[in-house]
This record gives sequence, C-alpha cells and structure tokens, in this order.
Amino acid sequence: MHSSGISIWFFIGVLLTIYGAMILGYGLYELTLPQMAVANYHASVWWGALLLAVGLFYGLRFRPGRNA
Repeated sequence: MHSSGISIWFFIGVLLTIYGAMILGYGLYELTLPQMAVANYHASVWWGALLLAVGLFYGLRFRPGRNA
C-alpha cells in the first residue's frame, strides 16, 4: 500500500460539505414557499446542516498538510 499524503477522508469531507451546503440551501429556500403539508419537520434543513457539519469536520480533520 502506498501513501500519497492525502487521505480519502478529506475528499469524503469535501463531498459531504458540498452536498450539505446544497441541501441546506434548498431547505432554507423551501422555508420561504407556502406550506402544503400538514406536518412540516423541514428535513432538508436538518439533514443539510448535519451533512455540512460532518463534512466540515472530516475536511478540517484530514486536510492535506496537517500534522497527524
């Protein structure tokens, strides 16, 4: 096994951050629309925020050049 110096977890963190920002952005936009459902839990806001937080954690924890 070779070591390239960049962890795969860094790339996973970047992807989760991008997806989380997109889902959170849509969820916040969805809040401005008229409500059509009976119970609104705003799942896209919660899941977007969770993905963004986890993605930022992995992205910062495993960023290249960081001393392990």
